[in-house]
Amino acid sequence: MMKFVVLLLVMSCFTSTFAQKDSLTQVKQEQILTAKTKGSLPFLKYGPGIDRLGGAKMTYLDTAIVLYVVDSLRDDYIVRLSGNHKAFIPKENVSFIADIRKPDYYLVSSWKVSGDEKQDYVAISLDERLPYKSQQLISPSRIVVDIYGATGNTNWLTQLKSAKEIKNVYHEQIEDDVFRVTIEMKHNQHWGHSIKYKNKTLIIAVKQQPEHLAISHLKIAIDAGHGGAASGAVGVKSRIEEKIFNLQIAKELEKYLKHRGAEVYLTRNTDIDVSMTERTLMLRDAQPDILISIHHNAGSNTNVRGVSTYYRYVGFKPLSVSVLNRMLELGLTEFGLIGSFNFSLSGPTEYPNCLVEVAFLSNEEDEKLITDPRFQTNVAKKIRKGVIDWVRSAR
Repeated sequence: MMKFVVLLLVMSCFTSTFAQKDSLTQVKQEQILTAKTKGSLPFLKYGPGIDRLGGAKMTYLDTAIVLYVVDSLRDDYIVRLSGNHKAFIPKENVSFIADIRKPDYYLVSSWKVSGDEKQDYVAISLDERLPYKSQQLISPSRIVVDIYGATGNTNWLTQLKSAKEIKNVYHEQIEDDVFRVTIEMKHNQHWGHSIKYKNKTLIIAVKQQPEHLAISHLKIAIDAGHGGAASGAVGVKSRIEEKIFNLQIAKELEKYLKHRGAEVYLTRNTDIDVSMTERTLMLRDAQPDILISIHHNAGSNTNVRGVSTYYRYVGFKPLSVSVLNRMLELGLTEFGLIGSFNFSLSGPTEYPNCLVEVAFLSNEEDEKLITDPRFQTNVAKKIRKGVIDWVRSAR
């Protein structure tokens, strides 16, 4: 009899515990608000960030993607992507909608792989416009896309011969509500990719390697950093503003690239204000093959000097390596090759990009070089040679 009483007490405790958990779950569910992305360039971040570059960007998103907001922190909302994943998104990119009943599953159905003259496409049918994240991997080169909140129900994958760059496509349910897509490519070099929705079909567009690998067949964008009221760093002795040197070198580079037959696009060719969002959208419309962004560095320690190049994604690293190697031929100190850089123009995945910090305006020796027009010409020539080296290495 005593054992039976003890058993009842134990069962009562378990029942009470589960009831309490159900109550907590219900409270938590009531705090979740349904929203959709809005604006020109909505993006997710891993965290809120505390430095001048802000939170580390996870990915840019398409518009009208369903999100579940669970909290708020300063200028960001915190969204639940899946059972085990959260992210931050700027409040300006969120629009709340009437609560809709979240289904038990968002299913992934049929796929199609195809191509045209410049890009290959992976089209994935979904029940809803769900958030995603992509990453570049190398050796072998591939693109991995995680679709949050999705559950696999794919029964066929149609592959057409028109796809020229995609070698293999496969998928894996890595978590109950995270569906992973892996795209293997034929060439080692990543030439860029983009992700967007057409209705509720996720389209992953993969750029094909150009048929003719020479800069005379490439469209090269050049971004002269800062401009207008955004003056950038200031020379320690000359007091000349960085924006001026950036534009001078950009125009020199334009001249030498055109001399080799390249099509060139400048984000600015005068001293005007152009926001990071405007530049990103301009570049998206221009659809360049690569981007070179020109800047000059500065720091509180006046002894620090040298050249550096920057990239965000490992698939674009070779371009920054090639440009840095050529820049070091100018006798500049090596400040370094910097990866995972959270700069706005390093964020797009559509084209290989490289940020060049030519030298330090806060260092007297570097500044003497920067203010010399002959040095500016040589910088442009070395960047051009770096681009040529990179193109040749991709053959």
